[in-house]
Amino acid sequence: MTAASLDTALQNADILFTREQLDVEIARMGQEIDAALAGERPVFLTVMHGALIFAGQLALRIGTDLEFDYVHATRYRGQTSGSELHWLRRPEVPLNGRTVLLVDDILDEGHTLKAVRDACLDMGAARVLLAVLCTKLHGRRAEGIEADFSGVDLPDRYVFGYGMDYHEQARNLPAIYALKD
Repeated sequence: MTAASLDTALQNADILFTREQLDVEIARMGQEIDAALAGERPVFLTVMHGALIFAGQLALRIGTDLEFDYVHATRYRGQTSGSELHWLRRPEVPLNGRTVLLVDDILDEGHTLKAVRDACLDMGAARVLLAVLCTKLHGRRAEGIEADFSGVDLPDRYVFGYGMDYHEQARNLPAIYALKD
């Protein structure tokens, strides 16, 4: 994709949430997470690349001390449909007996997030709490995966910005956009 195609996408997109609106939701999430952790020191595990922007902002809104790590996993490996989980980077912090706060940009169908969550439990995590900036509203969610903390709900459209990409572009846009139907 070229920069011109991103320009075309932006011309054919609606802004769903501005940075200011997202800041309010992220602050709310931070308070909810603090209350749920009740003094625990969790492993704050960011899912790369999409969650990078959100995770940094969320971490600053959580008053509880956090131990940081990240994962990079995919089910797609350059394909349009997923298969088994392929780790590009596993967590290095020991998870045994720990609470993990798994942070991602979006919960769409949830197959990859479910696989990462289940892998954290297999690595000995006592529990895994899932925090996502966005939850896409549709009926295709993988069984057994829901966010414990979610910022905003999105329509079932192609979304980008604020960590989510448009053909590997636009992750750093300071708003969430959706292509028009």
